[in-house]
Amino acid sequence: MWAKLVVITGIGASSMGMADQARFVPAKAPAHVYDGGWEHFVGGGVAVFDCDGDELPELFVAGGENPAQLMRNFSETDGPVKFIAQTPDILAVTGVIGAYPLDINSDGFMDLVVLRVGENKIYQGGADCQFREMDLPGFDGGESWTTAFSATWETGASLPTLAFGNYVDRDDPDGPFEACDENHLFRPDGAGYVQSTLSPGYCPLSMLFSDWGRKGRADLRISNDRHYYVKGGAEQMWAMEDVPRLMGEADGWNTHMLWGMGIASRDLDFDGINEVFLSSMGDQRMMRLVSDVAPEFEDVPYEQGTSAHRPYVGGDGRPSTGWHIAFGDVTNDGLDDVFIAKGNVEQMPDAAMDDPNNLLIQQSDGRFSEQGDIAGIATMARARGAALVDLNNNGLLDLVVVNRRVAIEVYRNTSTDTGHWLSLKLAQDGANPDAIGAWIEVAVEGRTYSREITVGGGQAGGAAGREHFGLGAAEAAQVRVIWPDGEVSDVIDMGVDRAWTIERVVAN
Repeated sequence: MWAKLVVITGIGASSMGMADQARFVPAKAPAHVYDGGWEHFVGGGVAVFDCDGDELPELFVAGGENPAQLMRNFSETDGPVKFIAQTPDILAVTGVIGAYPLDINSDGFMDLVVLRVGENKIYQGGADCQFREMDLPGFDGGESWTTAFSATWETGASLPTLAFGNYVDRDDPDGPFEACDENHLFRPDGAGYVQSTLSPGYCPLSMLFSDWGRKGRADLRISNDRHYYVKGGAEQMWAMEDVPRLMGEADGWNTHMLWGMGIASRDLDFDGINEVFLSSMGDQRMMRLVSDVAPEFEDVPYEQGTSAHRPYVGGDGRPSTGWHIAFGDVTNDGLDDVFIAKGNVEQMPDAAMDDPNNLLIQQSDGRFSEQGDIAGIATMARARGAALVDLNNNGLLDLVVVNRRVAIEVYRNTSTDTGHWLSLKLAQDGANPDAIGAWIEVAVEGRTYSREITVGGGQAGGAAGREHFGLGAAEAAQVRVIWPDGEVSDVIDMGVDRAWTIERVVAN
């Protein structure tokens, strides 16, 4: 099997001084605020995707009690970042917690899965950012308080499997504590869905389908909020067997209890297996897999610098509250960095009120150094959802932050002396056109970057489109793709500082 390459754009890298500090400057964005009562203490997600085919990503931003907003991207390549609010009436809905982009019907247009307080919505995308409600037999948007979502494409299916995480059961008269709702799973059945329940639920705020050990099957990891499950609950891993099964100690799954907020995954140590990063109230937990046969995870050492447990500026010494986690190499030095959105839930007295966002820059020894204040993104607003994406196609990752009761923040990455990069998108015919579940392997100078294509995680929002790889001083790369069905592409030689699309071609 081979692959066809399509060059989308090419921008020369900056001079190779190899910056050790990131720099961001505010960019103009339409006025928009995520607001509302206690049901909107959580959420505030942003979906990032290209809905008009110009290779620039748009933003669909949750509004809570305010209408959600679609921001069209009119940025200039390698120029100023510019968004204009152009929200179709059908998307200007209230009660939105967050949203995820996903091409559900495989027609080449990104659809939107919108999480709400009340009925969840699925909007079918069309040309020029037009949307309509999607007719999916067997899908029920329900009336729950939905705070988490993930999707995967199981073998042979014509539709993706959808998982919805529901927070507190608002109809439970004994709530809100120990009143967590059940979660819902929608599995394809021909042209429609069959719904089932994932129970018990422990008040999830993030969930992610991932092939945790590269065994060939994506299982569902759920991060739960101990503030409401209080006791008896824990983090969860569901084995996606014919009948989904909750993993336990017999499977090697350890009991982890935390005030879980967000999930992110990335292979940081170049062993081909993802580390997992969980945000929470208190310390943030970076975990690594320690077994070849079981889903057994352990925390990385404290000395690695990823706990980000207290504010680093502002003088508030109380524990931090982490929300969205995003990996990305912001200076293209070849090492992934981490952005963590921070902010008090509302008026939690035991948690910091002045709680700046983190930008953890990875060093050559694998440790992380806080540079949020130096980079210019250490604001004190109550941040929630976020995205670390290239907004103007210049090979540098920019930043979007959604705040509670404060306007959205958009930042342009202005770091200098940065390294080389690649931006890669996968495409295949038929179902699952964006190859959800595939792995991309990029080899440069004795090091291999492994990247899994997933949908979910974060804090009520995610990005669809290109995968960004910072490459440091490397001037060439060898790429191969392990497609969702396990077929492996030939190795492809690629020039750097380019955005490529890899189209799957199956020989007759």
